[in-house]
Amino acid sequence: MKPKVLIYSKIGRKATAYIQQYCETVSFDKVDNSNRQAFMKELKDAAGLIGAGLRVDEELLQHAPELKIVSNVSVGYDNLDIQALGKRGITATNTPDVLNETVADLLFGMLLASARRIPELDGYVKEGKWGHGDESEWFSSDVHHKTIGIIGMGGIGTAIAKRARFGFDMEILYHNRTRNEDAELKYEAMYRSLPDLLKESDFVVLMTPLTKETEKLMGVEEFKLMKNSAFFINGSRGKTVDESALFKALQEQEIKGAALDVFEEEPIDKKNPLLRLPNVITLPHVGSATYETRLAMAMLAAENVVDGVLGKEPKNSITVDSKR
Repeated sequence: MKPKVLIYSKIGRKATAYIQQYCETVSFDKVDNSNRQAFMKELKDAAGLIGAGLRVDEELLQHAPELKIVSNVSVGYDNLDIQALGKRGITATNTPDVLNETVADLLFGMLLASARRIPELDGYVKEGKWGHGDESEWFSSDVHHKTIGIIGMGGIGTAIAKRARFGFDMEILYHNRTRNEDAELKYEAMYRSLPDLLKESDFVVLMTPLTKETEKLMGVEEFKLMKNSAFFINGSRGKTVDESALFKALQEQEIKGAALDVFEEEPIDKKNPLLRLPNVITLPHVGSATYETRLAMAMLAAENVVDGVLGKEPKNSITVDSKR
């Protein structure tokens, strides 16, 4: 009898077909109050669980006595209680590296769009304002030869540094829990303490995982350290930023602008005051959302879950001490 894999979000036909070569599958497009009872029933004899975003904690694991592996279709895994999984001998995996270049593309695009006011000026044209008023009102900020500060020099941060150095001749500063000697050698990146990075950078890009240490890493004091002419770009997790502090910094012109792909609450509340500010770009958490990359992520996650239920070592096992 084939082991059972429970798919709890859309992963695509190709990834599903791959799993079905080796396993029985039961699929849910999403899990919410309308189908949670049915999901929990299917979970009872599932050997594998695959998808993105579901909170997998002690409470859920009590209903999954046969579970061998949880495969996250994402690089982040703050939705997983790694210690609870470890106590039960359940393997957890993620999908690192395959999305690095795609997310870096988006983050650098957000940086450019923010500095050059692209969405705002697009609105001017479409609203018929071109040709009216003082042209100096449309002026924006250069990106080339400026200083970028990257908080979190992992795979995505390194890909951003490559674009900044070779595409825009930028000076690169970074802050990380460990030194990235490869980035220092290839891109002339210079390590800084967090306060010094914030003080010196024209663009601050946040790319850390969400942990107890990084929750609300950017708050009132951090934004005060930034230049009044600086831009803040967040592509990590929404809860790494104190949004009320960011709104205050923008409103009081402590920083010049921001571009955000992630938020404390997702989907973002339409009453969130950040949505009212013209110097804030807001995207719906789409860093890895290209056809090619989402397929690659789903296939890697599918391979991980199949290996796990068949008793093989998956490619991307997560441990408590994993570097993210």
